[in-house]
Amino acid sequence: MSALDNRLFAKMNGIGNEIVVVDLRDQPAPVTPADARAVAAHVPYDQLMLLQPARLPGTEAFVRIYNNDGSESGACGNGMRCVARQMFAGTDKNGLTFETRAGLLNCWRGPADGLYTVDMGEPKFGWQDIPLAEEFRDTRMIELQIGPIDAPVLHTPSAVSMGNPHAVFWVDDIDAYDLARLGPLLENHPIFPERANITLAHIVDRQHITMRTWERGAGLTKACGSAACATAVAAARLKRTDRTVEMTLPGGRLTIAWRDSDDHVLMTGGAEFEFEGRFDPALFAGARASTTA
Repeated sequence: MSALDNRLFAKMNGIGNEIVVVDLRDQPAPVTPADARAVAAHVPYDQLMLLQPARLPGTEAFVRIYNNDGSESGACGNGMRCVARQMFAGTDKNGLTFETRAGLLNCWRGPADGLYTVDMGEPKFGWQDIPLAEEFRDTRMIELQIGPIDAPVLHTPSAVSMGNPHAVFWVDDIDAYDLARLGPLLENHPIFPERANITLAHIVDRQHITMRTWERGAGLTKACGSAACATAVAAARLKRTDRTVEMTLPGGRLTIAWRDSDDHVLMTGGAEFEFEGRFDPALFAGARASTTA
């Protein structure tokens, strides 16, 4: 029996990032990668957000995050806004705290109706923290390229961890590259021992960046909140933007603020509810058979 048998789920999206939220706080049984893949075959998603019983005082839940290939992710900013929207519904609370593999995340309502802010924590820049397979003293630009040595297609990305690894390539036109082809090659490059999210970013001006992302374990998506945070931080580190910027993604806009006082990254954007459903246990019969075979 799967922990997801007959469970209610909410299908949501965070500016086009397809999210499924399942509240399992009353049933802490484990969910397997095979279960996560079975959900994706039934209700296509980029990330599956599973709310499990809180492990720390003052938190609402421990949130496990699965990509649609069954792998786990440490952070998903767009997914956390969807979780926050669900948890704020029917309450008068203005702030909530959740635990994830990436640490504690605080969420707030506002600053306007339909918007939610997530504190994504501090970015990490050390090569071992991202992680990278070899030492780079300065991760603002690392030695990595794809294509001919004398005429690389993409080169010298910025590397950042926002609870998961990110590589940001700076380009003049984010639509001029076949990211569906280049993304998986770069995601699985040996320099990234845990794979990486791959972003193409163009700096419009000091307050505006456009971007597209190939997500580790999910593929080409309309939005990636942690990538937006990583990109904003990487641009500010290069002194090419201010610490608060508007990010334009294929699915919509986010505001990213890299706070001076503590270096935490705040992400603000919308979250939409699409529909509610219930998982048929038959979905997971094949998953159980494959794990016991």
